[in-house]
Amino acid sequence: MKKNLLLFGLGALLAACGSEPKKKADDAPTMREASAAELNSDSVSAANMAAVAHQPQIDTSVTKIGNEKTGGIIATGAKLITSSDCTSCHKEREKLVGPAYTAVAEKYPSNDANITMLANKIIQGGKGNWGEIPMTPHPGLSLADAKEMSKYILSIK
Repeated sequence: MKKNLLLFGLGALLAACGSEPKKKADDAPTMREASAAELNSDSVSAANMAAVAHQPQIDTSVTKIGNEKTGGIIATGAKLITSSDCTSCHKEREKLVGPAYTAVAEKYPSNDANITMLANKIIQGGKGNWGEIPMTPHPGLSLADAKEMSKYILSIK
């Protein structure tokens, strides 16, 4: 009798542990639960999702550079600036580490001599025209690209 009771109890215990209540259609996991399950299965994805969640949100309406609608030379210069490291030291309308592009445009009239001079400054770097903080040289930049960037900067008003 004791053996039967022990076997019956053990069978009931195994049946209770191995079965899971069936889920209804409206018991589907929420997006948060589904995402958590997916993230737990892949640690690289979890790290990427965490990194993306903590990135600063940039207001593109304020920091947008080169919103020239017509394209052409000015838009080309703006694209070159945004794809380079220029925006780490310069902003369009306010001083950061270096002068704002509008300040440069106010100081230098847009003519061939100033475009060439600024293009050479971009390539060679320099110090003294805007304070004691030196501008980093960009020797890998072509003179033609530096001139396009200078044309764009001098076009900003």
